[in-house]
Amino acid sequence: MVGGRLWFHGGVDPYSSRLLSAVDRLVDDWLDSSARARLGHDGRAGGESGRTRDVAAVAEACRLAAATVRRDLAELLETDVLLQRRNPLEILRSSTRPVTLALAAAGVPSVERDEFQKRSFPDDHYDLCPATWSDVHPDLAEVGLEWGAWKAAAVLSRRRDQNEPRSDS
Repeated sequence: MVGGRLWFHGGVDPYSSRLLSAVDRLVDDWLDSSARARLGHDGRAGGESGRTRDVAAVAEACRLAAATVRRDLAELLETDVLLQRRNPLEILRSSTRPVTLALAAAGVPSVERDEFQKRSFPDDHYDLCPATWSDVHPDLAEVGLEWGAWKAAAVLSRRRDQNEPRSDS
């Protein structure tokens, strides 16, 4: 959300619009709460001024990451479905990179991750990357699955239409 409103400039389908709205509503809290959970359990002892600086740097990383998610997601969903080369979960996953860097700069130790997490998200030392929509927020599960089903149907329909012989000759 920029200035209190979604800022995509092209027309998008209703499924993409719902996904944009849901992500817009939830992305800040997801990034902030994920980062604060790691900051709150870092086991470090230190001066209050250093801690305040760390929290501010991580909060700024979250703010910038959320803005990037909004921009990149709007750009993706405004792109023709046959030309899309990323997916919304990939955009959400990539948003954790600057937060990870801020946590590392603050000296927060990595968390224990299982083999799936290590293999799937090797650079996610703080277990921030969402494997599913629900990992961001339960409200995203339905809207994300609906968008995915809509996109699959749209791609299949468009490809079918492209391969049908024209009857106008």
